[in-house]
Amino acid sequence: MPASPLCARRLSLSYGRGARRRRVIDDLDLALPAGQVTAIVGPNGCGKSTLLASLARLHAPDRGAVLLDGAEIHRLPARELARKLALLPQETQAPEGLTVAELIRFGRQPHQGLFQQWSAEDQRVVDAALAAADLHALAERPLDAMSGGQRQRAWIAMAIAQQTPLLLLDEPTSALDLGHQLEVFELIRALASAGKTLAMVVHDLVSACRFADHLVAMRDGRIVAAGAPREVVTADLVRELYGVECTLIEDPATGSPVLVDIRSSSRRD
Repeated sequence: MPASPLCARRLSLSYGRGARRRRVIDDLDLALPAGQVTAIVGPNGCGKSTLLASLARLHAPDRGAVLLDGAEIHRLPARELARKLALLPQETQAPEGLTVAELIRFGRQPHQGLFQQWSAEDQRVVDAALAAADLHALAERPLDAMSGGQRQRAWIAMAIAQQTPLLLLDEPTSALDLGHQLEVFELIRALASAGKTLAMVVHDLVSACRFADHLVAMRDGRIVAAGAPREVVTADLVRELYGVECTLIEDPATGSPVLVDIRSSSRRD
């Protein structure tokens, strides 16, 4: 198996200052499998998004390190980092009236130099990103005139145009209805099939099991389980993470775990 392109080693992260400083993640180890989709799951406040921010160099660790292709991520030049790793945050904003094609062109910035003008190669990459996200017909449409699923696909297409082998997504299907969630998850799967390594924070455990190759389950700032979803997701794990009882069955189409008969548990702490 290829070496992991992105790892955390004994990572500890905190928020706040002085007496209000609070440890969120403590002594955490993580390795993203190359060429696969990793889903990070767990209850609210367990440190999922904080971990993703640290993997993207947005949150400096108290101790430990994040390694990108074996190099400490905080020591990499910004342009080199932007050519290796792209992040789609939970909250995205664009100027009013910006079109899909204009947004996607921003993904080429890490590849532009001071005297380098827009090239035929840049346009080829943008066209390929539009095709990958199935957005060619909507290229000139303003983002604010699109559905939530279409907008999210446009933001992912911008990350595709950045041409990084790694893509991190923080709750990419947040606030989307079921149909638009499927659009985004299917695009994520297609990117992995094309060789990219992806990690995403996901709230819905069933979707994480269906669309991810590798699952990382977190609680209270630590990893409590990691591995293939069908191997690590159990009724005991669901109880530990979310304080609920359930029965697990196998999806007949995909073989992934599905939660049924979900009910309250007395072990809510």
